[in-house]
Amino acid sequence: MKYKVLLFLAFSLLLSLSSCKFQKILKSGSVDEKYEEAVKLYSQKDYSRALQLFDQLSGVMRATDKAQKISYYYAFCYYNQKDYTMASYYFKRYTTNYTNTPEAEECLFMAAYCNFLNSPEYSLDQSVTFEALKDLQLFTNTYPTSKRVSECNDLMDKLRIKLEMKDFRMAKLYYRMDDYSAAIQGLNNILKEYPDTPHKEEILFLVFKAYHKYAKESIETKKKDRHSKALTSYNDFIVQFPESKFLDEASGLKERSKKELESLYNKDQKINQENTTNQTLKTTK
Repeated sequence: MKYKVLLFLAFSLLLSLSSCKFQKILKSGSVDEKYEEAVKLYSQKDYSRALQLFDQLSGVMRATDKAQKISYYYAFCYYNQKDYTMASYYFKRYTTNYTNTPEAEECLFMAAYCNFLNSPEYSLDQSVTFEALKDLQLFTNTYPTSKRVSECNDLMDKLRIKLEMKDFRMAKLYYRMDDYSAAIQGLNNILKEYPDTPHKEEILFLVFKAYHKYAKESIETKKKDRHSKALTSYNDFIVQFPESKFLDEASGLKERSKKELESLYNKDQKINQENTTNQTLKTTK
């Protein structure tokens, strides 16, 4: 027990001395002392204190041969503290200032990767996700032969899945709110932008179902066109998924649209016949 107490006291003393040494260098150390201490702290993974020293050095050593290294450490200090917004900014700044250095490729990737890590869940605003996609694409265009291109493609796929899910959820929300026009447009946009979506079966079914409900709630002059589109979308759905789990419900709705369309055509035909008869009677008189 006594040994543990002594060990704890010794450790506390070392921390105190280390802290005093750091504060002394931070306040009155020479440029070289600050640089050596910053690199030492960085290697010890003490990124918070290393960043304080690099922050002081970034201005005074801007025109020296160590400026490039400081910029590199600076970005990674933020990254290792999980401040991905600041890290991405300083990685991009590095690639702008030191384009032709060996680390430029790594920093351009890290700038994009930080935005990937910052991308929120699909239900939130996806501005950062779009930024990450843009940055990852920039990397693959700038370094097409890099070993990191494959990883970039995987990261972009994950981001696109997130964007697709957000669009899908939004289209379904429109459907539940009975805004069938917006739902149909949103669902069709997903099919265009993400042709390999795993939700294709449900999307095609919902497009048909939305057209069917849209037609039912339309004014008389719009019903014929929308029931026709419902039947067309049913055919698109059934051709691609003839054994769909939605088949029974879809078949029932299809028959209703078909009967409604036939009724509308019969009504139009009757009206046309009456108009023709009336016109004939007028001409005879």
